[in-house]
Amino acid sequence: MAQILANKIPIDSNPRKAVGYGFPLNGNAVFTPTYTTREQTKANLINFLLTNTNERVFNPSYGANLRAQIYEVLSTDNSGDLEDIIIQAINERFPNIEVREINITPQPDTNTLFFTLTYEVALLSGVDEINIELT
Repeated sequence: MAQILANKIPIDSNPRKAVGYGFPLNGNAVFTPTYTTREQTKANLINFLLTNTNERVFNPSYGANLRAQIYEVLSTDNSGDLEDIIIQAINERFPNIEVREINITPQPDTNTLFFTLTYEVALLSGVDEINIELT
């Protein structure tokens, strides 16, 4: 008789072996190691959202280029445009991530954007959240 086994990502099978590095970059050995796919996906997503295009040397198209949006006219009216930019950038680079919700809070007086991104990763149960401030 066939059984359905739980989806398990093989890279998470050894809890003592780091999968990658995360944020902040001030751990005991300069980098903060991540031990699960969930932690590494979150670190990769933060890195992508905080990177501008043409910032990476051998990969100039990498990055969401969100800092360029700070110099646009910030208001709650055009926050939908920023939401579309974020969703499109994540869909292009991270096909296994489904964006659930984005809450954007612009502060035009200080040219600052606060946004909360709620997302779900395919094959992983649960929803994660990222809070980012762009100045």
